Amino acid sequence: MTVFITILLKLIPLYLMILLWYIASKVLKAQKETIAKLLIYIIAPTVIFLWTYTVEINMANLSLPILFFILCCIISLIFLAVGNFIFKKDSTKNILAFTSWTGNTWYFWLPVVLALFGNQAFSLAVLSILGFVLYENSLGFFLTAKGHNTVKESVMKVIKLPTIYAFFIGLLFNYFSVNLGDIAITTIENFKWAYTLLGMMIIWMWLSTVKIHHIDLKFMASSFFAKFIFWPLVILLIIFFDKSFLNLYNQETYNILILMSIVPLAANTVALATELKVHPDKAAIAVLLSTIIALFYIPLMVTTFVN
Repeated sequence: MTVFITILLKLIPLYLMILLWYIASKVLKAQKETIAKLLIYIIAPTVIFLWTYTVEINMANLSLPILFFILCCIISLIFLAVGNFIFKKDSTKNILAFTSWTGNTWYFWLPVVLALFGNQAFSLAVLSILGFVLYENSLGFFLTAKGHNTVKESVMKVIKLPTIYAFFIGLLFNYFSVNLGDIAITTIENFKWAYTLLGMMIIWMWLSTVKIHHIDLKFMASSFFAKFIFWPLVILLIIFFDKSFLNLYNQETYNILILMSIVPLAANTVALATELKVHPDKAAIAVLLSTIIALFYIPLMVTTFVN
């Protein structure tokens, strides 16, 4: 019950934001495409730079982002193949490949990690997220772009993504202990709130235009299977294998791995789908419903598997 209340309290402000931006999109007629570009090309790179610049990195923990990057690559390709079978030539298969690995890590998962395990787990949590970030801005973006572009065009879109450059610049600054000063860091930190607000806004901007025929039950079933069943099973198998043979990780890391595998679909899926014109309406519905499901699913999984 404590876990449920913790997660519920964390979610209430998010749902209030969704309601606020629903009204804003109806009254102010804000442009979805503009919000998507702001998120992808300005706000997200700034936030990712901050993460990589400030996170505590050591050789023992670097295996976490590498592990999640590899898992993301493998799982997205698996579900791209599944999508080819289910959706044939429809580009829905491309957004399925993307959603199959995503997680609402920034404004859902990190607050839950901090509430359950405290600040000592923060560095491990952020390092895990970086594996997802690296994938999202490389193969993940490429696979989604392929829904409406050629291979060459998709590669060029990936090359133009500023987030991947912000990712490695942040790591370099971190490694060489470059001091940006308190004013610069405080300014950059303000972008975190814009990331949250606009990420929730774009979901409702699409939901406010959704019609009944936009609801794709096959897509939702496939993406929810990937997120809530396939991912946890893969992580539990990895934990079992590590406990039985490798002994690389401790219980704190196991908890982080489990929590990472059970978060709902990422809100930035909608921004990316909007920018690439790959079924953003389907993505918005799936993200919102997965967030509602997670409200009950996460406490169940945490109670069962997290120590």
